[in-house]
Amino acid sequence: MAPVLKTEEELRIMREAGRIVAAAHEAMRRAIEPGVTTKALDTIALTVLRDHGAEPCFLGYAPGEHPPFPATITACVNRELVHGIPSEQRVLIDGDIVSVDVACFYKGYVGDAAFTHPVGEISRSARRLMAATEDALAAAIAASVIGNRVSDVAKATSKCAARAGYSVAREYTGHGVGQAMHEEPQVPNWWPGKKSRVRWQDYDLRPGMTYAIEPMLIAGRPDLVELEDGWTVVTKDGSLTAHYEHTVAITEDGPLILTLP
Repeated sequence: MAPVLKTEEELRIMREAGRIVAAAHEAMRRAIEPGVTTKALDTIALTVLRDHGAEPCFLGYAPGEHPPFPATITACVNRELVHGIPSEQRVLIDGDIVSVDVACFYKGYVGDAAFTHPVGEISRSARRLMAATEDALAAAIAASVIGNRVSDVAKATSKCAARAGYSVAREYTGHGVGQAMHEEPQVPNWWPGKKSRVRWQDYDLRPGMTYAIEPMLIAGRPDLVELEDGWTVVTKDGSLTAHYEHTVAITEDGPLILTLP
């Protein structure tokens, strides 16, 4: 199925949804400090979404073999890459980095974005990883222009990560966003090249196309393991990860970030 192109009115609503997600991000950023639980962050996000008339996308989401996801956000600490389940028992400590992903439904449309945040004083290596992941997101957004293809966006992320000396998550990708949380196109964080057996559907970038770009960089090897909870994905070698994400619209005037404050 080809990507669904959005009208100006649909983009306006998606921008509203994006602002709500950004507001949840800001509220959580202010709360992140040593001693805070990831469950407390989840409660903050749910409150912000519902105060703005939105509902969480993740809560109850159950694709394929997964059990229903039990929270509003995913909260991933240190070696956890994606899909971490918030918990009262997961207390943030000085030196952690925590990646938080939030998506909401608002007036029938989705906003989706993620960020990584330091907890207290963190190491220089953790800061470098976070900065490189933000740079990869910026490079992918800059490549989101008419005349390019989805593969150009993937290549931008992959090249940025490689220059900084990091791996990228290959199994997990960005994705189209609209009335559903996951639409076409898939937006990989790497591009395997013409000789690879791995294939994603490539598309020309066209006005009205909307997708979430979400580079996930890994300080060590890209090998991953899913934990017994059926959701949380961690690095096999225990290395740090960082994750940033924005929802972007392709326009005649260049990429429009829909999830900014």
